[in-house]
Amino acid sequence: MITDSEMDGVFQALAHATRREILDHLRDEPGIPVGQLAKKFDVSRIAVMAHLSVLERANLIVSEKDGRTRKLYLNAVPIQQIHQRWTDSFSEHFASRVTTLKQAAEQAAKQGE
Repeated sequence: MITDSEMDGVFQALAHATRREILDHLRDEPGIPVGQLAKKFDVSRIAVMAHLSVLERANLIVSEKDGRTRKLYLNAVPIQQIHQRWTDSFSEHFASRVTTLKQAAEQAAKQGE
């Protein structure tokens, strides 16, 4: 389970549009080298590296050294953990409500026959 502190880091990392765009690129191009990723943005490589640092601290990206190149990958696990924190209990509640509604509709349909 994700801690409150880790969750704060994820939300902070996702709060910036450039970092969300970086994650979009990593989703679409797993293993993209840092230099190639940096070219996609109209900011300095140093600025991109600063954003990558925030994303790494939030555990949203994984990097792999390949010689002199650093390849980047999206790690969606923290986002999934946050999603599950709120949706699991809500999903159970609404699934139960939908089942009850379905049963009531079926019973009404049988009575109408």
